[in-house]
Amino acid sequence: MLLSSLRRKFTRGVWPIRTLSSNPEMKEFLNYLDSLKNFEKSGVPRGAGTDSDEGFDLGRMRRLMERFGNPHNKFKAVHIAGTKGKGSTAAFISNILRTEGYSVGCYTSPHILTIRERILLGRSGDPVSAKVLNDLFHRIKPELEQAMKEENGCISHFEVFTAMAYILFADENVDIAVIEAGLGGARDATNIISSSGLAAAVITTVGEEHLAALGGSLETIAMAKAGIIKQGCPLVLGGPFVPHIERIIRDKAATMESPVVSAYDTGNRCTVKCFSILNGRPCQICDIVIQVGQDLKMSCKLHDVKLKMLGDHQLRNAATATCVALCLRNLGWSISDESIRSGLEHTHLLGRSQFLSSEEAEVLGLTGATVLLDGAHTKESAKALMNTIKTAFPKARLVFVVAMASDKDHVGFAREILSGGHVETVLLTEAAIAGSVTRTTPASLLRDCWIKACDEVGIEIFDDGMAEYDELINESNLGDAMTILSTESSLKSCLITANKILSRRGKEEKSVLVFTGSLHIAASVLASLAG
Repeated sequence: MLLSSLRRKFTRGVWPIRTLSSNPEMKEFLNYLDSLKNFEKSGVPRGAGTDSDEGFDLGRMRRLMERFGNPHNKFKAVHIAGTKGKGSTAAFISNILRTEGYSVGCYTSPHILTIRERILLGRSGDPVSAKVLNDLFHRIKPELEQAMKEENGCISHFEVFTAMAYILFADENVDIAVIEAGLGGARDATNIISSSGLAAAVITTVGEEHLAALGGSLETIAMAKAGIIKQGCPLVLGGPFVPHIERIIRDKAATMESPVVSAYDTGNRCTVKCFSILNGRPCQICDIVIQVGQDLKMSCKLHDVKLKMLGDHQLRNAATATCVALCLRNLGWSISDESIRSGLEHTHLLGRSQFLSSEEAEVLGLTGATVLLDGAHTKESAKALMNTIKTAFPKARLVFVVAMASDKDHVGFAREILSGGHVETVLLTEAAIAGSVTRTTPASLLRDCWIKACDEVGIEIFDDGMAEYDELINESNLGDAMTILSTESSLKSCLITANKILSRRGKEEKSVLVFTGSLHIAASVLASLAG
């Protein structure tokens, strides 16, 4: 089917994009959510994620949950914090547990096409239905309105939706929930889980994203994320971490008497052996060998695992998820090595290392091109993206379409892309962030940042601000000598320009067109295919 790649596959059940993109019966509910404070649209205030007087009021979330009978106390949870890799790790863990036969709730953010993607329910791994969400909203609306009055209108979009996720997990009687923190950890609305309800805490990575909101330094970010550690509950670390940052997290775990397992323990070995094609799409063949002897003793040897999620960073996320599964097994959960393997192999996420089919590329007017969607938006994820592309397509001509939010390190992102290999063309555009342009970076500003990055890296460019641009853009070999920078007003104009550039190449030349800079540009591409 044309939209077959536009699905997030779980061990049981698939869900097509066309179904996700239409939610007419949720209009009243979505209008209500849109009326609430939404920090994804407006940006997070300085210090809001820190465990301080400036931080979000977690007491407000607790009071809200008390109104609904504290549903978060009715299921076990794996709680995941981290700068990068949270969503992928959550997907890996959820799939492993579903493969074993457990009923799993999964709560992540942001979404690609519909807010229903954020809540996955049961053994199928399907997004919550519009009817279930709508029915729940009308059921709890009177209490929500009363709570809003008592909290002086301060309850946020994220707090309301997190509460709804917890209520649904309790209603569904899930065996376990896998929950991704929204921002930081200590003061995040998800962090109301008690030590008795927490099966394991996970911290994937610590980087400089949301720096101001999380205290201004890597150290304060680490402390915020360490806020999800609970008394006596195991902590799984992804990594790698800067040594003194890992020390901060381990010290917090020690004060909480929490055993620590690291995907980077010396006994572990995780390697990408080669790339291959599986069902027409790239995959990486990996070995994941976990041998932990400290704090908790556990082991697992998986050879020739076929990961659809590409890159060393996704292998790290898979290894982290494997460590979580082994932690749970150590606590008495029944999880076989084969379920771990199958769960990892069946994980695929929209907008993360996602390759479109040749038919879908053709619909976009990009016949013959390999089209990759990846929501990378930090310098670390940009580096990981380039490493993946270089390994999988070492000789391909590269064209990038980039749109970014305003609070990202645009120059740092561009520098990593340009340093990773020759990029023939970069098309800079704009995409709405959470349905709003408030945090969208103008394409002209992105161009200035990329010009600065090119100067720093020592790359010769020509851009659409130059008088001779229209004449030079049609030279067939221009991209061999320099990088083309162009600002485009829309996704449609990006596709037209990309097709013009790609059509200059012979059919024997491999071309890869990469949409990146945010999940929102990936969402725009998928939405255009969904029609």
